[in-house]
Amino acid sequence: MDGNVTLAEWVAQIPQVNEASIELAQRHIDSLIKPIGSLGKLEDIAAQLAAIYESKTWQCRRKKLFVLAADHGVFYENVAVTPREVTAIQAVNTVRGVNGVAALASAHNVAIEVIDAGIDSGVLPGITNFKVARGTDNMVQGPAMSRATAEQLILDIANYTEHNVTAEAWQVIGVGELGIANTTAAAAIVACMTGMPVGDVVGLGANLPSSQRPHKVKVVEQALRVNQPNPDDGVDVMAKVGGFELAAMVGVMLGAAKARVPVILDGFLSYAAALVACNIAPQLHRYLIASHLSAEQGSSIALQALGLTPFIDLAMRLGEGSGAVLAMPFLDAARAFYFQMGKLADDGLTLPVPA
Repeated sequence: MDGNVTLAEWVAQIPQVNEASIELAQRHIDSLIKPIGSLGKLEDIAAQLAAIYESKTWQCRRKKLFVLAADHGVFYENVAVTPREVTAIQAVNTVRGVNGVAALASAHNVAIEVIDAGIDSGVLPGITNFKVARGTDNMVQGPAMSRATAEQLILDIANYTEHNVTAEAWQVIGVGELGIANTTAAAAIVACMTGMPVGDVVGLGANLPSSQRPHKVKVVEQALRVNQPNPDDGVDVMAKVGGFELAAMVGVMLGAAKARVPVILDGFLSYAAALVACNIAPQLHRYLIASHLSAEQGSSIALQALGLTPFIDLAMRLGEGSGAVLAMPFLDAARAFYFQMGKLADDGLTLPVPA
């Protein structure tokens, strides 16, 4: 893209979701032949979608999941029990259609694209290559990446996503990730940006023994102490204690919003990325839909900071975008009732508004 375009200039082009459009959609929903509010969170989703698309015949049929993948230097601080090589293995397995998210996506007709933002590997078949390096630097010794690297990666992926969504006419975008040790980076982001104690945010990730959690807490605390990220500067936080795949995920969110389509979050990693993305682009918030409550510790803290409420709770912590994919059919359900239900007035009915 044009190297003269700054991230701030790019973000300024993301359209605001009109709050009046949400209110108008809600009035339509309230006029349908049902008790007011009886479809619960499904009504919130429908009103949000109607406002995002700003079309009287909006569709959410064409869905795509971007899986962002990268490795982390903090892996070498013994914060994960899964081998580092699994990031590359699972990236390839996603393309082959044999891992968890691929199986779920096939059940719901969701397309998947894997983006290599920094896997510790050579070029991988079938994977879009935006590799910055073969993993971030170790954040307990200094920044995970430079600020310039973080900002450029966000811009590059945002631009790529916008063009891909527009060219392929995708109507819903989901985000997922692959990256061994990335819950350590995500915990650092969430602790920094929410001001909550590290011990309240750090979880076990991919089956870390509970006896090792205190060590992981100390690693995150050291990374924050060494780098002193500025919680009011999302790019600074991402550069100092983030990851290449998390920066890329921020880019996907921004790009999808600029193309005016909703973004379905997955779990804890996507919450962390969303905190950074909303700091960079506050207008992004109305494009975000939280799919499920991740079982990873710290999820509720991140969601509360984002002001988002997920509508699925299956005690999942797989990642990969699995929760985002499972949420996709709910959007179809929201559209179906929004357009297919009859109106109270058509049957000469009125119902009392709840107090």
